[in-house]
Amino acid sequence: MTDSALPGLPAPPPPGASAMPPGTYDGCTVLVTGGGTGLGKAIAAEFARLGADLVIASRDPAHLRTAHEQLGALGGKVTTHQCDIRDPDRIAAVLDEVTESGGLPDVLVNNAAANFPVPAEDMSPGAWRAVVDITLNGTFYMTREFGRRHLAAGTPASIVAVGASYAWTGGPGFAHSAAAKAGVKNLVETLAVEWGPYGLRVNGLVPGLMPHEDMTADIRAGLEGAGDRDRRQPALRVGAPHELGWAATFLASPYARFISGHTLVVDGANWQRRDVVGAPVVPVREQLGRGPFAP
Repeated sequence: MTDSALPGLPAPPPPGASAMPPGTYDGCTVLVTGGGTGLGKAIAAEFARLGADLVIASRDPAHLRTAHEQLGALGGKVTTHQCDIRDPDRIAAVLDEVTESGGLPDVLVNNAAANFPVPAEDMSPGAWRAVVDITLNGTFYMTREFGRRHLAAGTPASIVAVGASYAWTGGPGFAHSAAAKAGVKNLVETLAVEWGPYGLRVNGLVPGLMPHEDMTADIRAGLEGAGDRDRRQPALRVGAPHELGWAATFLASPYARFISGHTLVVDGANWQRRDVVGAPVVPVREQLGRGPFAP
């Protein structure tokens, strides 16, 4: 069989199909940070299709309006809250509002994050803080507040944190994000042990390449310049955002109650790929179109 005839992994069922039994999340409330766009919105949509009420938190009012319109069309209750997860007081206020109106959410999906490519030597302290504060500190603040409330109430809950494969491998060009995501992975593993005796499960979820309409301009430009994206994946195709949503609904569900402290990678084995003979090394500065470093 020639390379051009290789089948790759089959395509998934179409959007709108469900990976779990209908009504799996009837009576449940799911809080998704950064759930107004991109993969966060795709995750939220799959919970909604299974009966969940949604709480969407985002810094951007425009994203909240979009989420309310598009996710509300799936039939469940959707409430939106402007929230910067770097602010523990605002997180507490949002959870107060949600709890007063409909009860404490049963599931938390930590999807909000920040990222942009930059060589480490060009990275300012402000750039480092911005990404680490949102991706790692914000994830901890939200998880801590959510967990404390369930611990105090004596109620079970499920937490899913969206990570990245460079938490294992390192991320040249993304030192700030890679370090933060490594912290998120460790946080998942730590809290799963600390909180398991009280009925709280904590898991991670890592997406592969899943193009969507909300990708940032720099990422979109990089993909467009990379040629055939499918042929660069062991699956010979990229992922679909709803595939990540299906994985999230399983990890948080009653059918995964003995799974905790695990990080599930949904990328068609791409991060495990190794060439028999390594490809030529291209420095990160050159990949990002930057000239020689000048202090």
